[in-house]
Amino acid sequence: MSYDVDAVAGRIADASGFLADVRTEMAKAIVGQRYMVERFLLALICDGHVLVEGVPGLAKTTAVKALARTLRLGFARVQFTPDLLPSDLVGTLVYRQETAEFIPKTGPIFTNVLLGDEINRAPAKVQSALLEAMQERQVTIGEATHPLPWPFLVLATQNPIEQEGTYPLPEAQVDRFMLKLALDYPSRDEESEIIERHSFPLVDEPRPVCGADEIRRARALLPSVYMDPKVVGYILDIVAATREPAEAGIKDLELLIEYGASPRASIHLALASRGEAFIRGRGYVLPEDVKEVAPDVLRHRVILSYEAEAEEVSADDVISRILARVPVP
Repeated sequence: MSYDVDAVAGRIADASGFLADVRTEMAKAIVGQRYMVERFLLALICDGHVLVEGVPGLAKTTAVKALARTLRLGFARVQFTPDLLPSDLVGTLVYRQETAEFIPKTGPIFTNVLLGDEINRAPAKVQSALLEAMQERQVTIGEATHPLPWPFLVLATQNPIEQEGTYPLPEAQVDRFMLKLALDYPSRDEESEIIERHSFPLVDEPRPVCGADEIRRARALLPSVYMDPKVVGYILDIVAATREPAEAGIKDLELLIEYGASPRASIHLALASRGEAFIRGRGYVLPEDVKEVAPDVLRHRVILSYEAEAEEVSADDVISRILARVPVP
């Protein structure tokens, strides 16, 4: 089957134009954090959820709210707290005296963009209440199942689990997040601009520049981004190295990894690589695209052993070694 790279690239250029507008509008609300903004856009066109981890004050919540403002879609924010109940998130049944029947009262999860703020401050039952919604795009209230609006995107923030008052997310839920972002402090120049901005009232706020139609066009075009079988093999080699590092020739990692990445990691790594090529305006995937998104796709899916913790080796360290050792096609 013939593949017209130029024709696909032309359609991508046309369909991805709204991404530049979103970047421009988000820059009105946050300084720097280009990495976070790019990953939000990646998740938007790939229909994936994002978990953002960083210490308080790194503009995680501000960035999510800014993205929501640029979309002509529904938006809801849930502040996760230790006393939050599952019904506070998904809804519950309410008795109507006039008709002597129970009717569903839907919760804030029935929206397009859901900001789960400090998600790891809520107990396990509330965290698990997100599972069906994130995977199936539906929730069950009583005996009835209710579909969620399209599109549905969860952008969750969490503080490092070492901080007081946090609960580690269940592994099954963490695996539902397509990407996990690890944020760092801004540079000195960026922090100087942050101080300058906060010295004066914010006048020019982000405005809506896109909606469901633009997102639908981008997602429909994404499968046409070509991925060579050698690139697919490269993805499989990377994921396999997280499970059996010795077979991949990385014996020094064998005692550091308790569990490797799941098959969902392979799916998301391939999808995110296509999304990265789409954002760059290309109609084909390069190995560099895979290496660019691999840490965000894998860092929450590689479970480290006690030996790794004792040696203070992080998941990012392990992934970095794997990417350095797995042959690039």
